[in-house]
Amino acid sequence: MTTSQIIAKIWSFCNVLRDAGVSYGDYLEQLTYLIFLKMADEYAKPPYNRDVGIPAKYNWQSLKTKRGAELEGHYIELLRELGQKKGMLAHIFIKSQNKIQDPAMLSRVIDMIDNEAWVTMGADVKGDIYEGLLEKNAEDTKSGAGQYFTPRALIKAMVECVRPEPKKTIADPACGTGGFFLAAYDFIVNHHSLDKSQKQFLKNKTFYGNEIVPNTRRLCLMNMLLHNIGEIDIEPTISPNDSLAADTGQPFDYVLANPPFGKKSSITANNEEGEQEKDDFTYNRQDFWVTTSNKQLNFVQHIRTMLKTNGKAAVVVPDNVLFEGGAGETLRKKLLQNTDLHTILRLPTGIFYAHGVKANVLFFDNKPARKDPWTKDVWYYDYRTNIHHTLKKKPLRFEDLKDFIQCYNPLKRHERMQTWHPEHSPDGSWRKFSYEEIMARDKTSLDIFWQKDKSLLDLDNLPEPDELASTIAENLEAALNSFRLLM
Repeated sequence: MTTSQIIAKIWSFCNVLRDAGVSYGDYLEQLTYLIFLKMADEYAKPPYNRDVGIPAKYNWQSLKTKRGAELEGHYIELLRELGQKKGMLAHIFIKSQNKIQDPAMLSRVIDMIDNEAWVTMGADVKGDIYEGLLEKNAEDTKSGAGQYFTPRALIKAMVECVRPEPKKTIADPACGTGGFFLAAYDFIVNHHSLDKSQKQFLKNKTFYGNEIVPNTRRLCLMNMLLHNIGEIDIEPTISPNDSLAADTGQPFDYVLANPPFGKKSSITANNEEGEQEKDDFTYNRQDFWVTTSNKQLNFVQHIRTMLKTNGKAAVVVPDNVLFEGGAGETLRKKLLQNTDLHTILRLPTGIFYAHGVKANVLFFDNKPARKDPWTKDVWYYDYRTNIHHTLKKKPLRFEDLKDFIQCYNPLKRHERMQTWHPEHSPDGSWRKFSYEEIMARDKTSLDIFWQKDKSLLDLDNLPEPDELASTIAENLEAALNSFRLLM
C-alpha cells in the first residue's frame, strides 16, 4: 500500500470507532499498544533477532490466533501483565486498559496492523500517521489533551532559531508528546551529513525528557520510536519523575520546552478533620534563585540549572512570567544578570488548544558567573498586536513566523537590525531595549508593547464578527486564568 492509502485506512478505522464511542485518545492508546507488540514481533525475527522481554504467551502471535470473547479476555490479561514488567515495557503498558469493547472491532484493528511491516516502514510515513492522530486528539477539547500538544509551526520556528547541532544533548523537562524532540531531530538530519557515530548518538543519546502523566509519556515514547528515536529494547530516556523535584546533575546543550500553564503547584492532603485540602507546594531547591509556588517561575529557574555553562534555551512562558512582582521580579533580575536573555517573541492568542493563553517565547544563553550582567539588549518581536489566529479557520503556520526567524538572524545573531523606528516605522514589529531601560521599569517588567491596535483606531475596518468574538473569548479566558492564579 502507498503512504496515503495506509494513512487513509488507519483514519477510516478511527472514524468507525468514533461512531462506536471510542475517542481519538482511546484509539491512539490502543494503536500504541498494538503497534508496539507488532514491532516487537518483527524485531524478534531475522535479521534483528532481538528479545524485547515479551513472554510468548502475550506476544503478537497470541493475539492473532484468537477471536471474540476469548480475544477480549486475553487482550485485557496481556495489558495487565505487560504493565508489570520493567524497562520500555513498563513505560508503554503501565496502567493500560482495553478501550475497544467490541471484540470484532478489536480483531479488525489487529488485522489492519498485522498487514504492515512497521519496522521497515519509512519514519516519515509512521510519523505522519501518529502525529496526525495526536493533533486530532489535541483538538478534542473535552479530553484536555491539547495542553500536552504545542503547535508544530511554533516548535519548528523555535528550533530554526536555536539550530541544534550533532553530538549535542537536547532536553525538555515537560516533554508532552515529544514535539520538540521530533523537530530537533528533523533539523539535525536535514542540515547535516551525519556519519555513523553521529547517527547513533542522535538516535540514543541526544534526547532527554520528563513527563509525569503516564498516558502522555506513553504517546511520547511511541511517537519517538516511530520517528526512529530510541530503541524498543533499551530503557527510555523519558523519565516519569517530576523534573522540578531535583536537578539530576546532567547538564544539557539545549533545552526546548513549553512547560504546563495553569495553577500553582499544589499537593492534596487530609486535615485534622479528615477532609482533603489543597496547599500551595514549594520546591526547596538550593540551586533556585527564589522559592515560590508559581509553577512557571520554577520551570524557568529549573531550565536555567539544566543548561551547560554556554547552553541555549528556548522556552514558552505565559505573560505573568514577564510582569509578576515578588518572586517574578527577582527571577527576571537574576535572568538578566546571569544569562544572555537576548530575544522575546510575543505570541498571539488563538494558537494553543488551551483557551485564553497569552504566551511568549524566551530565548536565553546560559553564562558563567561574573559581576557584570550578561544581557546587554533584549530584542522583542511583537507577533500579537493586530494578529488574529484561530485553531480551525486560521491556524498558525510556519510561514507566519518566517519574518521573525529572519529578524532573529540565527546564523549571525549579533548582526541584527531593528524594523522599528520612532519616526519612519513606529509600527515596526522588531525592536530592542537595553538592559538599563528594562532595569528602570517598574518591577523590572518585560511586558512591553509599542505597536498600536489598529482595530481601535480604524472603526471602518473592524475584523470580521467571528474574529472579534474569538478575540473577546480569548481575553476573557486569559482574565479568568489570571484570577485563578491570584486565588
